[in-house]
Amino acid sequence: MNAQAVILLVEDNPGDVELTQRALRHRGVAAHTTLVARDGQQALDLVQQVCSGSGSPRPDVVLLDLHLPKIDGLEVLQQWRTQDETRDLPVVVMVSNKEQRDDIRRDVVGANGVLLKPLNAADFIDLVRELGLTQLVAERPEA
Repeated sequence: MNAQAVILLVEDNPGDVELTQRALRHRGVAAHTTLVARDGQQALDLVQQVCSGSGSPRPDVVLLDLHLPKIDGLEVLQQWRTQDETRDLPVVVMVSNKEQRDDIRRDVVGANGVLLKPLNAADFIDLVRELGLTQLVAERPEA
């Protein structure tokens, strides 16, 4: 039996959370674990618990919104990149518009990618495909 892929979605907008989860289910990722952090502090705490062995399994990929309450996404990413336990954590930054994506590409250091956040379910499904999450799940090693 394949181990479950773990996706950490760091997003404060409930509509975007639902849209992302729906797209993941549509692409066959529903049987796998999707953790949700609603603000930057919650994301940092959750990953710290994982690294200490007292939380959920380590995420295979993090989908990180930048505009978060408490601690913004750039600060979250910077903190992860300065710690040995999280330096190699795959993080994809998601932004709301093309202009922001182009600006962020210059400013984001340490992200594995910067993607435009889709506005509808069909676009989110394309995003899941683009991220290769279905392939990630299929190639997950045996438990």
